[in-house]
Amino acid sequence: MISLTMAYNCFFVILFFLCNLAGVHANASVSCYRIEPGTMAGIICADLLLTLVIIIVTYHYASLRRQKLNKAEKVYMNVRANCKSES
Repeated sequence: MISLTMAYNCFFVILFFLCNLAGVHANASVSCYRIEPGTMAGIICADLLLTLVIIIVTYHYASLRRQKLNKAEKVYMNVRANCKSES
């Protein structure tokens, strides 16, 4: 979880740097496409939402896989226990 927080902090620092860099070059003769703040906020929110969905789906499928492995281990242990008691 710390690396995820660190990644988002790094993302916002880079975003801040790029916004300041765009402000410095705003007076230059080069014309560039201006992204409205609402659009930028929407992109960031969508990115965070997509990241959250990916994390939830990954956790869900990892949990299912872990449960299957645990069930398989229990069945194997029961078979070994039954074989030992029959001998």
